Amino acid sequence: MQERIQLGQSDLRVTRICLGTMTFGEQVAERDAHAIMDRAVERGINFLDTAEMYAVPARRETYGATETIIGNWLAARPGLRQKLVLATKVAGPSRGMPWVRQGSGMTQEDIAASCDASLRRLKTDVIDLYQIHWPERNVPAFGSIYYDPKQERTQTTIHQQLEALEKLVRAGKVRYIGLSNETPYGVHEFVRLAEQYQLPRIATVQNVYCMISRALENGLDESMYRLGVSLLAYSPLGFGLLTGKYDASGTEGPDAPKGARISSYESVRKQRWGRPGALEAARRYNALAREHGLTPTRMALAWCYTKWQVASTIIGVTSLPQLDEDLDAWGTTLSPELLAKIDAIRWELRDPAA
Repeated sequence: MQERIQLGQSDLRVTRICLGTMTFGEQVAERDAHAIMDRAVERGINFLDTAEMYAVPARRETYGATETIIGNWLAARPGLRQKLVLATKVAGPSRGMPWVRQGSGMTQEDIAASCDASLRRLKTDVIDLYQIHWPERNVPAFGSIYYDPKQERTQTTIHQQLEALEKLVRAGKVRYIGLSNETPYGVHEFVRLAEQYQLPRIATVQNVYCMISRALENGLDESMYRLGVSLLAYSPLGFGLLTGKYDASGTEGPDAPKGARISSYESVRKQRWGRPGALEAARRYNALAREHGLTPTRMALAWCYTKWQVASTIIGVTSLPQLDEDLDAWGTTLSPELLAKIDAIRWELRDPAA
């Protein structure tokens, strides 16, 4: 796991696997989170991703908990911080979480205050990659597929957001910026305005990408390729559906075993991962993996790890065995025959968890 890849046009060089941390402080206790991060570093991972709104599912009581856990871990390991690339996110408009953001917008003052709070919790002087968690403007996201101009409530333009981020870069609080849950329009506009007004240029976009959610291939991948922006792929295991652990569930969606991540996310059942079509597609892919002598997890991760679109894949785990399993999948090669069968299922079922 020593290979490093450049993110966008930045000088950030990261491992092809990134450790996601959104369960730290909710499903994962602090002591266990420290052990997971220690193991990841031992195995060569240099890239950690978090967010101000974590842990998830988002609750007032756990807001900022994940960053605090990471900050405590770093403080107890002098000299480690400079060896890591640390990414976090500023939350977009409230989305029903008033403890994160008041009102329906995301002002320049919000961005600055959020950055300062993240720096304090992370116990660091600088954030290597600071991302906007979801667009300030109205977009179809988190299970929605149609854009509705009647829902537009923009208060802070993309230009103004870039100006706020520029102040953080100039102050030395942020090295590079990125986006998350973005659209082709958003990527183009952030790049266009940055180049026109000499503002910070986005290095990355963090979007969902897995076998049951490949909508990124419907245009966003071309935009990112041509603009020199790197993809950080999240949910490569389709929120657990592509591990096979829900294959025996009923037809109305995944029945959650006690302790499983999806059992803690009631809202997920109303979004992309809880759709019966998503489970149906996952079952097909999981069966295909077994037919070819692979575990569903290994096939799903190998598929994501080797896609040309992906710079780094974000894995989220709740235990050391899960971490080792995900890392051990690195280096797995899928045959052309198997890749063709994966694409055939996609052609038939499309993107049920888009």
